[in-house]
Amino acid sequence: MEKSLDPETSGSFNGKKDDESSTPKPDAHAEELSPELRSSFAQIMEDVDMFVETLSSATEKSSFPEIPDCVESLLKIIESLISKYDVSTRFGQNQEDNASFFGSMNRISKLVNNLGEFPSGSSNSSFNRASFVLHRAVCLLDAEFHALLENSKRSSNPDHKSPKSYKQSSFNHNQELDQSVASEPETVTEEEFPAFTKESIANMNLLAKSMIFAGYEMECCLIYGAFRGKAFENELDKLGYENISTDDVQKMQWEPLEKEIASWINIVQRCSRNLFSSERKLCHSVFSNYPSIAERLFFDLATALIMRFLNFAEAIVLTKRSAEKLFKILDVYETLRDILATINDLPVEDLEAEITIAQRRVGESAVSIFCELENSIKNDNGKTPVAGGAVHPLTRYTMNYLKYACEYKDTLEQVFQLHPRKNISYSNQPKVQEEPETMEQSALSEFSIQVRMVMDLLDANLAMKSNLYKDPSLRYIFLMNNGRYIVQKIKGSAEIYEILGQTWYRKRSSELRQYHKNYQRETWSKVLQVLNHEGLQVNGKVLKPVLKERFKSFNSLFDEIHKTQSAWILSDEQLQSELRVSISSVVIPAYRSFLGRFKQFLAPGRQTEKYVKYQPEDLEGLIEDLFDGNRMSMAKRKN
Repeated sequence: MEKSLDPETSGSFNGKKDDESSTPKPDAHAEELSPELRSSFAQIMEDVDMFVETLSSATEKSSFPEIPDCVESLLKIIESLISKYDVSTRFGQNQEDNASFFGSMNRISKLVNNLGEFPSGSSNSSFNRASFVLHRAVCLLDAEFHALLENSKRSSNPDHKSPKSYKQSSFNHNQELDQSVASEPETVTEEEFPAFTKESIANMNLLAKSMIFAGYEMECCLIYGAFRGKAFENELDKLGYENISTDDVQKMQWEPLEKEIASWINIVQRCSRNLFSSERKLCHSVFSNYPSIAERLFFDLATALIMRFLNFAEAIVLTKRSAEKLFKILDVYETLRDILATINDLPVEDLEAEITIAQRRVGESAVSIFCELENSIKNDNGKTPVAGGAVHPLTRYTMNYLKYACEYKDTLEQVFQLHPRKNISYSNQPKVQEEPETMEQSALSEFSIQVRMVMDLLDANLAMKSNLYKDPSLRYIFLMNNGRYIVQKIKGSAEIYEILGQTWYRKRSSELRQYHKNYQRETWSKVLQVLNHEGLQVNGKVLKPVLKERFKSFNSLFDEIHKTQSAWILSDEQLQSELRVSISSVVIPAYRSFLGRFKQFLAPGRQTEKYVKYQPEDLEGLIEDLFDGNRMSMAKRKN
């Protein structure tokens, strides 16, 4: 059966004789114990207990009491054990010695505390000797506590992987972000007290309990806090943490700062999910008899680290704001939210307030950056139209930005709710289309309103840019391209679709169909008018000069359209196919009818070849050439 090491109850003593040549003798009182003294150890402990009980129950404490011989005997025993620990033994190696030492020390602690209540105690030699021996014993515990904490450091596991960030949050104006880039963090197995054996923890628990009982709580806590703080510093070093000042953060370019933010997020997540819980468990194991002390020590350690983390977060907020920073800012916001969840069961109102303040500043920064998207759209007022009526870079940028932002929809909803945009006048913003069958304007969240404002601004900007095209047909090709791109992006993002709503989506689809009709009217109505049978006959007789002019006009119009619109661009293959089919379904039947009806009135041979340039099947192939643009570069372009 394992022997109890509780200093309150243990009274055993190791009766083996120490080697005289190796036992130091710090003073005359530390001589080798006599056999009689060792054999009477249990009786000495009992006598001291009785004396301490007498002192504690005494009602009259006007004169210093007489000190019995058992006290001096106990002091000699403690000094002998101190000398033995100093030379040949470590705590934990001999359970009997440990029990004897802690049992004896506990009794001397009680004795000194009780004698201190009597007058003239500081001038009494027995009192001073007991205090000196107690101090030596505590110094020994102090050194042993140092050694255990110093020798039991956290070790890094070469196979251990830090958690990854939830999202790759880089975004720039030239980047197409059509793919989702959410990646689950790798599971991190929590190690139970890294590099601390159960024996080491048990010994630290015993040492801490004895030091605190002896009145050395402050010293014990200072030692523990200093060493565990250093251990955490080492762990952060292994994880690659750098304590970057606010000034240095302000000077950094975005690319290296983005990497530092990603590293900061990983490290804070590691602390929140693994290291803090392990450290807290260690505190409660070492100070199991004093849970309030354990919580205070853990709180002090966690507070020091968290404040450093907050300093970096607030330094990021002070950097120059730009659109591509939004997603890392949101990652920081989510990480701060995780820290709050980690400490939610601690009595840490001040720390919680600090985290909340930092989170508010980060949230306000995120709101401000997102709202800057409005200015980006408003300020994009270039006067050069995009070649071929292709999708405008502003449309690609805005829709990809929104698509990626909406992957943070829940966080952005929270951010806009808790940190609403300041100094905004909704009367100066584009009106948001109401959807009475789905939701009222008043029921929309702040973030949803903001997204709709962005879309309305984009619509207005694209309408302005469409007027840069002198050719009305190309104007509608431009609007079709951009409108189709927007609709496809919304269709591909459940989050954006939910925000904008079904009615908005249907309205935009209806506008696309109208652009299609307007294009048909602007481009092909003249062609169809040429193929009209009216005006070709007078009194049932075909007017050949008019007929020849009609064929010449058709050839000229079609050649011009083919030449011009083959260079135009329809980026979406489905839209391209639909428009070609639509054109073919209108033009080819009309031409086939016209040709079939009037070709016979042209003289066979050279005259027919001169005026009838195309057969219906020729037109079908030529229509397939329309809207190819620079096909080699556009075919592989992301949509």
